[in-house]
Amino acid sequence: MTGRTEVLRRIRLALSNSAGSEPGPGENGGSTAGAARADSYRLHGDVTGAALLDLLASRLTDYRALVRRATAATLADEISAALARRGVRTVVVPPGLNVPLPTFAAVTVDDGQSAADLDAFDVVVTAAAVAIAETGTIVLDGAPDQGRRAISLVPDYHLCIVTSGQVVHLVPEAIQRLADSAGRPLTWISGPSATSDIELERVEGVHGPRTLEVILVT
Repeated sequence: MTGRTEVLRRIRLALSNSAGSEPGPGENGGSTAGAARADSYRLHGDVTGAALLDLLASRLTDYRALVRRATAATLADEISAALARRGVRTVVVPPGLNVPLPTFAAVTVDDGQSAADLDAFDVVVTAAAVAIAETGTIVLDGAPDQGRRAISLVPDYHLCIVTSGQVVHLVPEAIQRLADSAGRPLTWISGPSATSDIELERVEGVHGPRTLEVILVT
């Protein structure tokens, strides 16, 4: 069995609701053991409320992301404070974003700017589709308030607004929520872009923003 076949077999088992599902073509037998493994996957989390947001904040911090808390009433102040702290003067946003932005920064709505143009902006501000507390992952699905992938990958600083209703505990719950977005490119973000490929030295900002800041809105 190749590694690819094994991965696909496990995915099929995890997605199957039938304990007696048969292995697909090219897969090994042993459906009983496979079904037992499938049944052991957690499809629904048991962490909710404030504990769920605390878990997400903790995981994001572990990934070296910055985290702020806000309510609908304080969101404008938190956005202003985040941008002012970094001396932001130019902002690019997706066309469908509807959040209060400070007047001290020049705001540009993305309409297909080149990568070079996007690189000149101090920050991109987006919403999110879903956030996974267990893994500290933010998912963008290309909706109008998140925009095309380029705007969240090129600017060096990404400020992402996540509401409490978008936070789930486990990855399978996020997959369910993203079902309607399956045909669009998805961007999965777990902290700032980073790599340790060269001599195990961590370098940030290689494949995307060097800084990720998340505002959790309750």
